[in-house]
Amino acid sequence: MVCPMTLNTLSTQFSTLDAIAVAVIVLAWIITTHLIENPPKNHPSVSRLMAFYRQEWMVHYVERNVRVFDAQIMGNLRQSTAFFASSSMIAIGALVALIGNTDQIAGVTRDLTQSAEPALVLELKLVLVLLFIGNAFLKFVWSHRLFGYCSVLMAAVPNDAEHPAALSRAQKAGAINITASRSFNRGIRAIYFALAAICWILGPLALLLAVMVTVIVLGRREFASQSRAALLKEPR
Repeated sequence: MVCPMTLNTLSTQFSTLDAIAVAVIVLAWIITTHLIENPPKNHPSVSRLMAFYRQEWMVHYVERNVRVFDAQIMGNLRQSTAFFASSSMIAIGALVALIGNTDQIAGVTRDLTQSAEPALVLELKLVLVLLFIGNAFLKFVWSHRLFGYCSVLMAAVPNDAEHPAALSRAQKAGAINITASRSFNRGIRAIYFALAAICWILGPLALLLAVMVTVIVLGRREFASQSRAALLKEPR
């Protein structure tokens, strides 16, 4: 049962602006993910464009007799997901340790904001960061597993392009590859928003500003970047 004094402390320390800022970062995270994964047909995102090329990769994979290059690509993809999963696990451990001892971070926030906050308030602010990092870890782990499934499916594709099961198995591998990359991208976005969530320590206005910058950065990279322009460029 929650102590009435604790509830009173929270209601005093957290303002309406704090609640709005937390709601904004959660909504921004959900809406950004939806727009990136379901962009307008006339303005595809980088993620959607890359999904097309992942499927094309599997189509041409059927026609290749020597598939060492494809195995190397899959190995690199799995190494990337394993690296980010390991990094997220380390970050989770560091955050849990920091939540248990907020003295050092309390001194930093006091120097930057010229105000002291109770340990419980700082802990709750760090919990928001922990939730984003935890989500990223789960996404990376699942992505790593899906890339493993994709590797097995690719190995099951007959080395004969005329085999009746060759194209269908390659298309299945492409679908799993796309799903794995979607999970990986969601993990990356969760890390972006975790970095934004750290700014809540400096106050709700800092959090709102960080969310705005994060959304702009993600939007630019998915819808207005040079890499997107290169993917859309057709040979003359």
